[in-house]
Amino acid sequence: MSAPDAQGQIDVSAPADRVYGLVSDLPGMARLAEEFSGGRWLGPDTAARVGARFRGANRRGVRFWTTVATVTAAGPDRFAFRVKSLGLPVSDWSYEITPTETGCRVVESTWDRRPAWFRPLTVLATGVADRKARNQTNIATTLARLKAAAEG
Repeated sequence: MSAPDAQGQIDVSAPADRVYGLVSDLPGMARLAEEFSGGRWLGPDTAARVGARFRGANRRGVRFWTTVATVTAAGPDRFAFRVKSLGLPVSDWSYEITPTETGCRVVESTWDRRPAWFRPLTVLATGVADRKARNQTNIATTLARLKAAAEG
């Protein structure tokens, strides 16, 4: 896989399985992530597993949009998913969780997969012209909230 478009990492003083439980829980991530405001599993799935799909709700200010994501990796050391909108690729997201002596290290990464012609439409929908910079800021915020939730 190519280098991520945005990435951040943080050391968390909590067990890796606790952190995995947080990043793979849709309601939990809605409380931690900057733009993701909730989601629901589609079809018979009720939890993260490879191939499971979920509809994600996203919000930035007054703007609101939904996507459909497919889980591409599911634990215990990685949770990842591929996001589409209107059937078109949007992004890939990954949370890598590595145990450390004091807990674990979490690396959150994203890859922009939007076709060039689709990007102006997503700017209108989300209000974000520089998605790479916005995702970098959002990742830092999300990881800080994840650390606080896992250690709290």
